[in-house]
Formats: sequence, C-alpha cells, structure tokens
Amino acid sequence: MIFVAAGTQDGRELVKLLLAQGHEVMASVVSHYGEQLLAASAKGKLIINEKPLDESALETCLREQNIHCFVDASHPYAVHVSENAMAACRACGVPYIRYERSLTELTYEKIHVVHSYEEAAFEAAACGRHVFLTTGSRNLQKFTEAEALKGCILTARVLPTAEVIALCEKLGLTPGQIVAMQGPFSRELNEELFRKYRAEVIVTKNSGTIGGTDTKIAAAASLKRPVIVIDRPVLRYDHLAHHYEEVLSFVKDF
Repeated sequence: MIFVAAGTQDGRELVKLLLAQGHEVMASVVSHYGEQLLAASAKGKLIINEKPLDESALETCLREQNIHCFVDASHPYAVHVSENAMAACRACGVPYIRYERSLTELTYEKIHVVHSYEEAAFEAAACGRHVFLTTGSRNLQKFTEAEALKGCILTARVLPTAEVIALCEKLGLTPGQIVAMQGPFSRELNEELFRKYRAEVIVTKNSGTIGGTDTKIAAAASLKRPVIVIDRPVLRYDHLAHHYEEVLSFVKDF
C-alpha cells in the first residue's frame, strides 16, 4: 500500500493517478472538507485518514498498514508534516518522495518577500491600513494578534466552512471582514475583491499557480497595490519531484 499525504489539490490528483494504476492507497487529509473532496473524486482501493498524525503515530501507521512507499504532497508550508514523514519513513525503512509544486515567479516590483507570518504582519502594516489576507485560516491568529496591525482593518479570505467561520469570529473578525469563498480565483475576481474591500496591501504565500499566487499578484499589479509574499520554507527532502510522472515512476520501483 502507498501512503499519500494529500492535504492539497496536488495530493488528490496523485491519489487518483495511483489508484488508476491499480495501487492500493492510504491518504491522509487535514480536514473533513478535504476528506469529502477526496472521497468524491477518487475511486479504487482507498483508505482515508483524517486524524492528525505526529511522528510516532505516523510510524505506527506505516508499520500496521504495511506501507511500502510514502508520497508527500502536503501543503508547501506544512514543514512539520514533511519533517515527521521523513523521520517516520527512515525509522520504518519506507522510501519517501516529496512532490513540490513549482513556485510563482516574483517579478512584480511591489512585492515584498518575507520569511515569517510575524514579519508579514509588520511589513503589511507599513504598506497600508486596509490589509487583505489570503494566507488561509491556520495562521490567522498571528495577524489578528499582531501588535503592528492593531490600527489596521483586516479582511481574511478563507474557506466557507462552519469551522473556519467560527474561528474567524473567535479571533474577533466581523462578517464584513470575512470573505468566505472557495477558489480558484481569476485575476478579475481577485481584482474586484481587492477593490470592494479597499485593500491597500495583499498578503499571500508563494503556493504556485495551483494555489492561485499568480492571479493574486496579477490583480494586485493591475491595481498597483503592494504584495507581501511569505516565502516558502526550504527543506532538504530525501527525494524530490516536480512532476506527477516522476512520482509515478518512483513508486513503480517499490
């Protein structure tokens, strides 16, 4: 059986391709919504795990499920997931490969690249009072509690699930500060949203084309708005692939 850390659209696509080739797959997702998306799109011998797995739990899972190959298609910014996966795979002698989506080229002159959420909050506050956040909900608290942003008006674009909306409200965001929408978003829609919420600065991650980074930057450039980009963490992976075919070829050897 092949284990896929499938917390992204890339992960779901790889699961479908592996199942289509006749592999048995166990896929791990990070939310109930992710489980629904995967279950609806994948057909074949598939086990879905929604529970969080730390290094120890993952090692136990690999042994109990007789996993013979691990495909890491977790989110590009989920550093701990990848670190735990590599450690568990080494302990169990399971071959590991990381699928890494391509980065968006950062050529727009008003891009400010930072290396943490805290730095992003500080830079955003320096660029404008109306801050439009497109970094998801998992690290939203780092912005709502940032001292630098106390005098700013935050707008957060997040997934439209009850759990995420409840989190936004808990963090003090009003309905007028929450844009609950499912992507992907075109340049035109991004531009309209930035206008509507009077965004003076946009905060995003470099999640590549599939994460919509290119259309966010294009919309910001059209409006001549600055963009704060939280740079992707750099890890040394045991094996790294940038194309689905490389992953499928790697898996065949095991």
